[in-house]
Amino acid sequence: MAEVDLSYCVVNTQQRELLQRALDAIGREQAALEITTEVLVLDNSSTDGSAGTARDHPVVDDLVVLEQRAGKAENDSMLLERASGRYALLCNEDTELQPGATQALYAALESNPNAAAAGAKLLSPDGQVQPSAWRFPGPLTALASALFVHHWTTVQSSGEETKPVDWAQSAALLVRREAGRQIGWLDPQFFVYSDEVDFCKRLADEGWATLYVPSARAIHHEQLSTGALPEKRIVELSRNRDRYMCKHHSPVSAAVVRWLTAWTYSLRAIAATVLPGHNAARYRAHARASLHPDQGEGLREAALDYNRGGRRL
Repeated sequence: MAEVDLSYCVVNTQQRELLQRALDAIGREQAALEITTEVLVLDNSSTDGSAGTARDHPVVDDLVVLEQRAGKAENDSMLLERASGRYALLCNEDTELQPGATQALYAALESNPNAAAAGAKLLSPDGQVQPSAWRFPGPLTALASALFVHHWTTVQSSGEETKPVDWAQSAALLVRREAGRQIGWLDPQFFVYSDEVDFCKRLADEGWATLYVPSARAIHHEQLSTGALPEKRIVELSRNRDRYMCKHHSPVSAAVVRWLTAWTYSLRAIAATVLPGHNAARYRAHARASLHPDQGEGLREAALDYNRGGRRL
C-alpha cells in the first residue's frame, strides 16, 4: 500500500463491544478529514468475536489476528511497523475519539517538526478529565507523591493550550513514524504499563519532543485499569515502574523510588481504613509490589498461562 498521511493503529484484547465503538468513532473522524488515512487493527488472541467485528467493520483496512497473546508494547510496535502512514495514531480498544481529535493531533505534529508524539486529553465516560501527561518518573516525582503534591508538580495535562510534556498516555497518541523507527519502536520488555513512558523518554534522549494537545479529546473507558486480575495488574505496574527506573536511572535512584512509592501506598492504606469508598487491601498490595517488584505474578505470566491453554485472561 502506498504511503498515506495517517494510520489508525488499534490494539484489542477481548473487548468486542468497546472495539466496535472505537471503530465507529474512527469512521466519524475519517469522514471529516481531508488527509488520507488507513485503519489497522490487531486482535490480541480474543475469544469473544472481536476479530470478526473488526473484519466486518467498513473502516478496517488491515487486520492482524494473533494466535498467542502478547504484550501491549509488542503489539503497538507491530502495528507501527506495519503501518503506511507518515503518522500513526495509537489507540486502545477502549478509546473513543471525539470529533476533531485526529485533526488536532495531526496539526500539532505538522506544525512542530521537532515533535515526535502528541497525546490527547482523555475523558472518563461521564466527562471527567483524566490525567494523561506527566513528568518522567524519578526520585523527585516519587517524593512529590509521598508528599501528596503530585497533582500540582507531576501531572502536566492541564490548561487548554498545546504544550511540550515529558510523556503522554498511549491511549490516544499520535506518533511520527520516522522518529519511532529511529529509536526502534516500543520496548517489548514492558509487557504493559510504562511502555509509553520509556518510549517518550527514548524519543526525548534523541532530541524529539512530546506534546499534550487538549483540543484533541478522547473518551477513555480505562478497561486496562479496571478489568480482571487486579492483583496481577498491580504486580505488572510495579515491576515495569521499576524496570523503567533501572533502565534510565541509577540503582540508588531506583531503590529510592521503590521505598518512597511503598511508603505512599502504605499511608493510603492506613487512611483507607477510616475513609469510605477506599480499598485498604488494594493499597497494601500496591505497597508490597512497589517494595518487591521482582516478586509475584503479573499480566505477563497470566498471558503465558492463557497461551498454554489456561484461558483465564
